[in-house]
Amino acid sequence: MRLFFINFVLLQEKLFSVKKVLLITYYFPPSGGAGVQRWLKTIKYLPEFGVEPIVLTVDPNVASYPQVDTALCNEVPDFVKVYRTTTKEILSLYKRVSPQKQVPYGGFANEPNPTLLQKISRFIRGNFFLPDPRKGWNKYALAKAKEIIEQEEIETIITTSPPHSTQLIGLELKRLYPHIKWVADLRDPWTDIYYNEDLYPTRLAKKRNLRYECSVLQNADQVITVSEECRRLFAGKSANAGTSTGSVTAFADKISVIPNGFDLADFIEFGDEQVSERRVEKGDVLVTDREQRRNVFTLTYVGVMAPQYDLQPLKSLVQNRKDIMLRFVGVVSDDTMKEIESWGVCTEFVPYVSHAEAIAYMRSADALILFIPNVPNNEGILTGKLFEYLASERNILLFGPENGDAMKLISECEAGCCYTKDFNLDEFLTMPYLGNGNFKNYSRKTLAKEIASLL
Repeated sequence: MRLFFINFVLLQEKLFSVKKVLLITYYFPPSGGAGVQRWLKTIKYLPEFGVEPIVLTVDPNVASYPQVDTALCNEVPDFVKVYRTTTKEILSLYKRVSPQKQVPYGGFANEPNPTLLQKISRFIRGNFFLPDPRKGWNKYALAKAKEIIEQEEIETIITTSPPHSTQLIGLELKRLYPHIKWVADLRDPWTDIYYNEDLYPTRLAKKRNLRYECSVLQNADQVITVSEECRRLFAGKSANAGTSTGSVTAFADKISVIPNGFDLADFIEFGDEQVSERRVEKGDVLVTDREQRRNVFTLTYVGVMAPQYDLQPLKSLVQNRKDIMLRFVGVVSDDTMKEIESWGVCTEFVPYVSHAEAIAYMRSADALILFIPNVPNNEGILTGKLFEYLASERNILLFGPENGDAMKLISECEAGCCYTKDFNLDEFLTMPYLGNGNFKNYSRKTLAKEIASLL
């Protein structure tokens, strides 16, 4: 009987034990952007699966965030310990040479026509600050991480990037604490990122950056990425890591695909009424949003407009149409604005808004536009925004590769179509939303359970 009781107690402890995990991330509230959403939304569900997340991030007072969304601070769970450290930000100097007085982001979306000084700055960044300029945080983060590991008895470390310099923190911690499990979360390609050539890297710089990437992939216990194409890119690095051909399989075996998702809680209370009433120009008449939506079909894009987006197909569809309204919510360069305004269609440009407002704009649209840039390996681009588009339950019109991961997901959820030469806009405007509900498979809670199983 006594033996039975002891075994029962041991079983209970095993079942209800909590694993302490240290998440190291540069981007965290009040930083805005899609990269923040992935882990901000995940950590609140991890305790349900036996994981206690502890966060290490940068002090926002000295950070160089491309975007700020202070409202996200309210979403950080009270039970999560958040440690912040100082940094030495090289990018703060970049603002001095930027006409917009901003750090670059979105594949240099805010720098469509770089000045000579900006080009020189890009060259310096792409050759002397590898893997990226935010490596100035590493020294401070590493020192604090060692303290947290000792104090909190950390069992697992997660490093998430970009910035990919964060992965070098995990690499050093793995060397110091080989018994601790290290999970490297790579939200974007590294050396294969589409804007890499815009940094004018030399052959030597490319080789060095590839060596960093391969070291991380080789030494991490588990690698997580966001799409099958990204998994393929990372798995193919085995040959560059100085390993045998057989190691390619080993690389692939430890890489898991856990995409970005959506948080159901963000959509429960949002509807059309939560979009601020803005006055927009339609010819010589000013009308409100609600009046506008009764008379025209609203096509909405939410996010950053990158220079690599091909706008000509959209132009060919909507030019001079009076039954269409285009709404762009987020960052659009001045040149792109002028180009779109010349199309002769009613257009509204809404500057960067909070995450909550962005969702409200998605829900208020008649249909949503998604662009995949025309760059190498674009078949694997699976933006976090797409999952929130799906959760908005609006038809999606994709301008991108027909056989890419984004279109496969849209087809899986029966939530829209891809632009082709045979595309008929009038049919799309009258097409009812027929979504099958499969998007619910990508809720943050469901994905948090998958992540917990890897820790």
